[in-house]
Amino acid sequence: MSKTSLDFRGTNALWGSVLVETLVRSGVRDAVISPGSRSTPVTLALARHEQIEAIPVLDERSAAFFALGLARQHRRPVVLLCTSGSAAANYFPAVIEAQESGVPLIVMTADRPPELRGCASGQTIDQRKIYGGHVNHEHELAVPEASVGMLRYLRQTVAQMCERSLRPQAGPVHLNVPFRDPLAPVADRAVAALESQLGPEFFAHLEDFTRTEFGQSCVWQRALSARGLIIAGPEIPTDVTTYVEKVRALSCEMGWPVLADGVSPLRHHFTGDVAVISTYDTILRNVGAARDLLPRYVLCLGSWPTSKVLRQWLEQSGAELVLVTERGDNRDCLHGRTRHLRVPVESLVAKILGEPDLSYAAIWQKADAAVTKILHDEPRPMPGVFEGDITRILAKNLPQETPLWVASSMAIRDVEYFWPATNRRTAMYFNRGANGIDGTLSSAMGMAHGNQPSVLLTGDLAMLHDSNGFLLSGRLKGSLTIVLINNNGGGIFEHLPIAGFQPPFEEFFATPQSVDFGKLCAAHGVDHIAVRDAAHLSDLVAELPSAGVRVLEVTTDRKQDAAFRKRLFARAAASLG
Repeated sequence: MSKTSLDFRGTNALWGSVLVETLVRSGVRDAVISPGSRSTPVTLALARHEQIEAIPVLDERSAAFFALGLARQHRRPVVLLCTSGSAAANYFPAVIEAQESGVPLIVMTADRPPELRGCASGQTIDQRKIYGGHVNHEHELAVPEASVGMLRYLRQTVAQMCERSLRPQAGPVHLNVPFRDPLAPVADRAVAALESQLGPEFFAHLEDFTRTEFGQSCVWQRALSARGLIIAGPEIPTDVTTYVEKVRALSCEMGWPVLADGVSPLRHHFTGDVAVISTYDTILRNVGAARDLLPRYVLCLGSWPTSKVLRQWLEQSGAELVLVTERGDNRDCLHGRTRHLRVPVESLVAKILGEPDLSYAAIWQKADAAVTKILHDEPRPMPGVFEGDITRILAKNLPQETPLWVASSMAIRDVEYFWPATNRRTAMYFNRGANGIDGTLSSAMGMAHGNQPSVLLTGDLAMLHDSNGFLLSGRLKGSLTIVLINNNGGGIFEHLPIAGFQPPFEEFFATPQSVDFGKLCAAHGVDHIAVRDAAHLSDLVAELPSAGVRVLEVTTDRKQDAAFRKRLFARAAASLG
């Protein structure tokens, strides 16, 4: 990348030049531009880039079909750019043709910012999703902002659009691009100061999608001998055994440790022959450890784990990221230096020369052992059962291969924090697509129906949100044991900054409901057992009934448990020195 390829004369100029540089790195060489004012920052960037042939065409309808012809000739994506308003509507016939005939177009419609929409501002219509189902993908960019984080988002989003114009089948994509005034380049010292942070490495990981085969990436071959991590995210593979064996083989061959999400099969099929790390969230709370453990490459399988601490560490690591997923959409919320390998995990092959370096994995294992000991052995100051220990009790006492549904919010986080790596082959189920608590009980009922004796781990609010799921209990073929953590409210909110604002925290965020679950269960003919202590819970889950639904209610103190959880993490992280 030459020193002049990015334009630091203002926020919009920088935004436009990063956008265009990403297009070029992704294989775009042609742009057809319809004249207009709102599209100025992108027009300038296209016109000044040495590797782009920018062609102005006055009539938008004609411009769109001209771009279609160019894309057909070169068999690569062509950019089509217009200003805001009805200009975008004139592209529609060519967009339809491109979709029906499989021609890659990157349609960029400039737009006014949100505050100028819906108020009779000139040359403004609703452009979002204007092409409906006639595009492979559509996205509206954020309003330009001069920050490295937002420019990373821009880079990754534009690269994703380029890929979606070609894969899994060629067609048009639509990118709506809002800009605030001033549209022309205006000198801004704050923007100029970013030049030192946007060197060649900012774009180095991008690949030319017109030259690489679907699902291939040269970074995979480069990364094999480097210091790296495998991250096994939330995943329910079709063939768990094959998936686990492949990941173990990759870890052994490369010497890379596996950071396994609490619901990843790798956490539950642990045989000791590879470095499976379960306490990474706590380890990375130690600033020194987080710095010393920085990887060069990260191979993430499926999707990123639940841990916010891990995600933030990866965002700031500067590591080159390879995300392995068969899905065609953008699964990278980190906006890092990410390449997608759109292949099954089982198809990955590692080829290295010589013996793998195990020193990096050994550092992780030592830290994992130290943190695990404190998390599990630190004295519990509260009476009753600590919420985090409930996952440990299940991990130790559930029958092998038990299907377990884990509710969102605090339940799935405690699984990630406290569930140790074991070989009990617990089959984990979860709703982590939208990460909400909707349908928790009903989903677990569906998982248990016709299955072997199953378990649901949930909090009180997730249970109450879907209490009509109990209506399914009479039709259930099989059994479901519900381990209900009743802390009278939303425990997850106790770990957010809003917890310090009272009022309105308790009423509007924790939202305690004070429901008598014994009576609720009785109304539905469901067995209810009040758990006395940890030993009682251990006995109750060690042998599961063959039929019916029962609720094991564990009453805990929300605020006391949240405070202890924070102290415990701090103590464990500090133990690493």
